[in-house]
Amino acid sequence: MQELGHIIVLAGGLSYEREVSLRSGRRVTDALRALDLDVELRDADASLLDSLRSAPPDAVLPVLHGSMGEDGAIRDVLDLLDVPYVGAGPDACRVAWDKPTAKSIVRAAGLATPPSVTLPKEVFHDLGAVALLDRVVSRLGLPLVVKPARGGSALGVSIVHEAADLPAAMVGCFAYGDTALIERHVQGTEIAVSVIEHDGEPTALPAVEIVPAGPLYDYTARYDAGDTEFVTPARIPAEAARQAATAALTAHRALGLRDLSRTDLIVSPDGRPHFLEVNVAPGMTETSLFPRALTAAGLSLGPTLRALITRRRFP
Repeated sequence: MQELGHIIVLAGGLSYEREVSLRSGRRVTDALRALDLDVELRDADASLLDSLRSAPPDAVLPVLHGSMGEDGAIRDVLDLLDVPYVGAGPDACRVAWDKPTAKSIVRAAGLATPPSVTLPKEVFHDLGAVALLDRVVSRLGLPLVVKPARGGSALGVSIVHEAADLPAAMVGCFAYGDTALIERHVQGTEIAVSVIEHDGEPTALPAVEIVPAGPLYDYTARYDAGDTEFVTPARIPAEAARQAATAALTAHRALGLRDLSRTDLIVSPDGRPHFLEVNVAPGMTETSLFPRALTAAGLSLGPTLRALITRRRFP
């Protein structure tokens, strides 16, 4: 294996998910340092650009969650500086980050995804919220899931069971973004299927089943230990597991992703997986889904990331 030099793990930033990103960054840094690699944990702040120019690292591993880390911007900067990095390129990130766009692309690739409506805040206000939302309920039915069109960690997400609760859900969603995605709620088993590339070939890891204590796998359920039960492999029929793995691989390829990704799905009672969204910078915290899937596949976090870094440093 070729020698790796200085590696930067990029975490933090200024998104709503800053603290989660820092937790991911610390865990990744510890895992790589355990392999005797020269690793520096850096925040994505105003000093980063000068640092990258004055002392270019051999490679960067972005574990930034939220807008800067997943909307392609930081990857554009790394490309401008000719710094190799792990993960999808900027164009693929922009497409995956926008949930309505990602849904359209994976639907065209043959995946099932819940019917939905996308409403910018201006349309919601200017065209008359009550009449508009009445039509949404008439078209999609109840219950509904309301979420920001761009964002992660379930911030601003709510499940609406009564039409009277939809306006408040929209207001809560708009606190985290200017555009809301309203989806038909699909009953079933919530799972996450991570994808890792070995020698450039994407491989689906065992599905992780998510069983939150409450009705929603929200921010607290994701990151507070003990608030959610995770079962790996997921308790779904073998054929459903095969279809879910195929769905994650299809999404990874259709969206132009690379190295690693995580696709969130609902498996309905008939065993069919329904695409919800894809994550280009999966969480790496103690409660995150990607490391759990690695463990279930008999893989370790540090060596897996080292292999991805090596491939980017020595393509």
